[in-house]
Amino acid sequence: MATLTNDDKALPSAPKTPLVAAGLLVAVVSAVTFSLSGPLGRGLFDTGWSTGGVLIFRVGIGAVVLAPFAVRQLAGRWRTVVASWRAVVAYALLAIVVPQFAFFSAVQWMAVGPALLVEYMGVVLVVAWMWARHGERPSRLTMAGALVAIAGLVLVLDLVSGADVDPIGILWASGAAVGLAGYFVLNAHSATTMPPLPMAWLGLSAATVLLGVLCLVGAIPFAMATAPAVLAGWEVAWWVPLIGLGVLTCSVAYATGIAASRRLGSRLSSFVGLLEVVSAVVFAWLLLGEAPAPIQIVGGLVVLAGIIAVRQGERATRVG
Repeated sequence: MATLTNDDKALPSAPKTPLVAAGLLVAVVSAVTFSLSGPLGRGLFDTGWSTGGVLIFRVGIGAVVLAPFAVRQLAGRWRTVVASWRAVVAYALLAIVVPQFAFFSAVQWMAVGPALLVEYMGVVLVVAWMWARHGERPSRLTMAGALVAIAGLVLVLDLVSGADVDPIGILWASGAAVGLAGYFVLNAHSATTMPPLPMAWLGLSAATVLLGVLCLVGAIPFAMATAPAVLAGWEVAWWVPLIGLGVLTCSVAYATGIAASRRLGSRLSSFVGLLEVVSAVVFAWLLLGEAPAPIQIVGGLVVLAGIIAVRQGERATRVG
């Protein structure tokens, strides 16, 4: 992220009111579409797909879907791409490859719930980064909302009954948290004149190339299968969840994520992103038959309360 310091002033701290409503809606779309990645990916992993196989196809399909729209928006503005190459590379690495690969690596050593909770500690890193780097001191209400939202996640993930964790898994999940923080910070980096959709396309394209190289050299295991996947109790062709991963959880999720962060700022958008965890529990119930416990439902309401508190606290943000 150091390569972007010359433009740091462009990071918004308190979004204007007319942008908030639309930004919140777009942020919710991003969180919900991202939350499908776990259940859809699980369906492929169960048939023999590897992390590398799922990631490269997911990111690659996302890039292909966005290509025609992005090229149209970039007509006559290709110099913008050259001027923003550092931002694109940083986005591909920190916002796409690192969080995705680190998270899927973490779940090979620990349960999905604890890994997801550790990853979403990245929202706390966002608050710390904005405070340390830009002097944006969070209000007491923002801090309180952060604690409430984190407490709600503990309930949603049902960790109060105890969880089996592994030190290696914690390290991978911590790497995912850093990547998640980079995702929200870079999304809000509006100094570049490149629109959100082309930025997402270029980032996904660069990430596809990087993942391809890593798979070719054996740094990331690559395997795919053509056996049917099981979703919501039904057998579906292997390409169904793969298309869902590429179109919904990648092209739509990343494009709306960038747009939302530029309207809301990295801090608020990161806390709205916590809805991904709640939504993931719902989709796991519908697609995988993993029904949420009553305590998880309560946790979802607590997360929503925390997000509302963070939103109100943003209005009281002080710079200095």
